[in-house]
Amino acid sequence: MTSPLLEFPGAVPAPDDDPDSGVPWHFGDPFAEQRRAARSAVVVDRSHRQVIAVPGEERLSWLHLVLSQHLTELPEGRGTESLVLDTHGRVDSHQMVAHLGGVVYLDADRGTYATSALPTLGENGKQPLFDYLEAMRFWSKVEPREATGEFAVFTIMGPESGDVLDKAGVATVPAEVDDVVALPDGGYLRRVAFGGLSVVDAVVPRDEMVDWWTRLTDAGAHPAGTLAYEALRVEALRPRVGAETDDRSIPHELGWIHVAAHVAKGCYRGQETVAKVHNVGKPPRRLLLLHLDGSVEVRPETGDPVWHGDRKVGRVGSVVLHHELGPVALALLKRSAPVDVELVAGDRDEERAVAAAVDPDSVPPDTGEPPGRLAAQGLRGR
Repeated sequence: MTSPLLEFPGAVPAPDDDPDSGVPWHFGDPFAEQRRAARSAVVVDRSHRQVIAVPGEERLSWLHLVLSQHLTELPEGRGTESLVLDTHGRVDSHQMVAHLGGVVYLDADRGTYATSALPTLGENGKQPLFDYLEAMRFWSKVEPREATGEFAVFTIMGPESGDVLDKAGVATVPAEVDDVVALPDGGYLRRVAFGGLSVVDAVVPRDEMVDWWTRLTDAGAHPAGTLAYEALRVEALRPRVGAETDDRSIPHELGWIHVAAHVAKGCYRGQETVAKVHNVGKPPRRLLLLHLDGSVEVRPETGDPVWHGDRKVGRVGSVVLHHELGPVALALLKRSAPVDVELVAGDRDEERAVAAAVDPDSVPPDTGEPPGRLAAQGLRGR
């Protein structure tokens, strides 16, 4: 689905092989767009995201069983994040969640797949997210529907995002992270946790995309593309399925425990792994920010290895050029990998390996022994 905003002056489309193809990649100056997001406000067209609506009286209890998040008590006017996991607790997909007007809305990256509950369904055991949800309905009183044709996602970023929404005629702006506010003619606003940056998603009627874009830009939001969004996402250490994940990724490695995966609710697919690693183990890898050598033109690519000497110690995720940090990347590194030495990121055979250093501020604090292991040690001690 190609965005009509690509017809606007200055809009440059993302390459066809880019995960964000079909929407503006930038509007002429990606660095300026990043700076405006950090200092004032920008609006990003993310209308390529998939939107799924789940109405029905059992919507919360059903999603509670299907997704990784605790949802039975999610009130109207609130949102959260959630995952679909496979039976081994590995990440299939990530969704933003909003509960409003008797409907739960999920939005996810386009082309999201889930491991089929029945391997005979789907290609290579995978099926599109909507098809997976539909297959899990059974006799539940829910009516999920594909709503991408109804709604489009915009993201307003920057310290002046609230002022922009006020000037655009929005009566109520969500004040706290995960607050959800209805828009008068359909759709909603949802405030998103994004490091220290003020970020609000506007899920607007798709047939009013151009009108909303004009309202927001007339109110002071500068047009920005997905290149700017991705650079700021990396800075905020927000992982993305398919970039930061591989076929072994579990939520603990990506900072999604509590954020998108609940550790104490009842049974759901993958729950055993989530609870076990949280209570008695530690994840084998962790998501960190790498600073890359900016004196060379080559860059690693998503999926390339990270090296410590001749030992592979991780995997490169998203690689971006940041307006202040320069070339940086997210990476999943083994817990045993040193974080205070020079590493190398990239495929050496393809001659795109560059020096890399872990950003110390991205290293999560050591929380000590998991609670379950401490309890077991106490029992053995007695």
